[in-house]
Amino acid sequence: QVQLVESGGGLVQAGGSLRLSCAASGRTYGTYARAWFRQAPGKEREFVSAINWSGDTYYSDSVKGRFTISRDNAKNTIYLQMNSLKPEDTAAYYCATGPADSQTEAGYIYWGQGTQVTVSA
Repeated sequence: QVQLVESGGGLVQAGGSLRLSCAASGRTYGTYARAWFRQAPGKEREFVSAINWSGDTYYSDSVKGRFTISRDNAKNTIYLQMNSLKPEDTAAYYCATGPADSQTEAGYIYWGQGTQVTVSA
């Protein structure tokens, strides 16, 4: 089993920044991809960003150029630096890990509980 714990969410004004962290513990798999998804109220959960074991990164069009994903393998932690935040970025953000660097939920096995990000206008 792998446990994922997100942190770093909060309330920020539009144009501001936040950095999310997701720490993994338990039986971690160094070659697994790690990803961020988000879910806004009344909407489906959507892909935000992913990073595979070799460091290749992927972003949704809505966050490309504003968000940066990174990973610290020694700490089993990934980060999501979010800049130029917009009210439409408001959502619960979830990290996930799985064997494939997929952009769909089906590619991930383990999920965190989520951290709330709220961007005020």
